[in-house]
Amino acid sequence: MSTEKTIRWGVVGAGDIARRFGHGLAHAPDTQMAAVWSRRASTADVLAQQFGAQSCASLDELLSSDIDAVYIATLHDSHADYAIAGLAAGKPVLCEKPATVNAAQLERVLAVARDRQRLFMEAMKPPFYPLYRKLREHLADDPIGDIGFVRAGCSRADVPADHPTFSFEHMCGALLSIGIYEAFLAVDWLGAPLDVQTIGRLGSTGVDTFASLNCRHERGIAQLFCGLDLHGRGDALLAAPRGHVTIHENWWNPARATIRYVDGRVVELDHPFEGGGLNYETAHFCNLLRSGALESPVMTHAKSLQMITMMDAARAALGLKFAGE
Repeated sequence: MSTEKTIRWGVVGAGDIARRFGHGLAHAPDTQMAAVWSRRASTADVLAQQFGAQSCASLDELLSSDIDAVYIATLHDSHADYAIAGLAAGKPVLCEKPATVNAAQLERVLAVARDRQRLFMEAMKPPFYPLYRKLREHLADDPIGDIGFVRAGCSRADVPADHPTFSFEHMCGALLSIGIYEAFLAVDWLGAPLDVQTIGRLGSTGVDTFASLNCRHERGIAQLFCGLDLHGRGDALLAAPRGHVTIHENWWNPARATIRYVDGRVVELDHPFEGGGLNYETAHFCNLLRSGALESPVMTHAKSLQMITMMDAARAALGLKFAGE
């Protein structure tokens, strides 16, 4: 029998990602959904009933309830405000990607986290998957040399026209909805961005529908793309002097990778995931919380800042500025 403290989660938002988070808790030991709040009470009631949680009438009620941590599952425009509210109330916060819409917002969130001495982490799932961890272990034991080039991208043409991703008001678009994943991969293997060159286009709603980025980083170069009006595969390439890695699609839900060495050897890694994948980042966050940590050593605050800085530069190149920026 487990002796770990059960982490009681309060969930802000009651859409699809919140539901996926709830299902993932079944695969994250000693966790439960305890409270839910959404701007639409009806959706909060449904989600709370599904997972045996309390449906709260206000954000204040959720933050004052008997919860140990807050998961923010709303659209992009409200991430910063809800994160700051949660941290200010003394609650550790796991916030869906992108953690905020721009770097200035993220700096404000991190300042509150430091002031209140509370754990904050952006919910960027890939590095916590078994395959991704196994890949890093394998390359440490049987290296291909320093990764110097990252290529990754995904473009989906099957997103419904009325999907919130196309909403200018909610500060979505391809870069912040999809490109943030590719930014993570580049930063994780190549370090901080030094220069970001972007070409792309805006759609009829005012958000970006396709973007192609060439980025120079501390340790190499990345070529990234994301889109909402073309359909393109979502694998990834990591290239080094003595070989290269293909993380097969969908690379952000990694289950298979092929390592090809210059000497002709080929290594296949195959590690299926369970629980939809959100459970791995959740379990990591819970372990940090139990240990008293204030920052993840995997998904660091510095990485989140570097990623959103890339998105800021890309949006600036496309002339995409949201209200209040």
